[in-house]
Amino acid sequence: MQGMSVIVKKIAQLMSGLIFVYGVYIITHGHLTPGGGFAGGALVAGAFILLILANGSEYIKLKRQEEGSSVVESTAVLLVLVLATTGLVAGSLVFFNNFLPTGIPGRLISAGVIPLYNIFIGMEVAAALITIFLALVIYKEEISK
Repeated sequence: MQGMSVIVKKIAQLMSGLIFVYGVYIITHGHLTPGGGFAGGALVAGAFILLILANGSEYIKLKRQEEGSSVVESTAVLLVLVLATTGLVAGSLVFFNNFLPTGIPGRLISAGVIPLYNIFIGMEVAAALITIFLALVIYKEEISK
């Protein structure tokens, strides 16, 4: 797959940057507004998928394995579990305990560990969706050969 026209590629580059920034905004403000790790992670993955669709599979030099996204996905899940276990050990023996100090409600840094959970879940969701998309693209290219 070679990709689409130059106009589509340039518009996809512009839009994917905006979508990516909006996804990061949704992830980091998930404890203040609707959204969070899952919704923001889906937007971040959508930005990368848009680039791949517009530029073709040669854009990322697809291989049979999707190691990069799988490593990010596994690391993010591990970090969530480490945070949850740290809350268990550092707090009052409660799994997922909010052991960091909280600030003034409504401010960006006001929720203790919850923004960290949103960031790691956003990383995991984005990596999982990209892995699924890459697996489908690789499968389609193998079938068409």
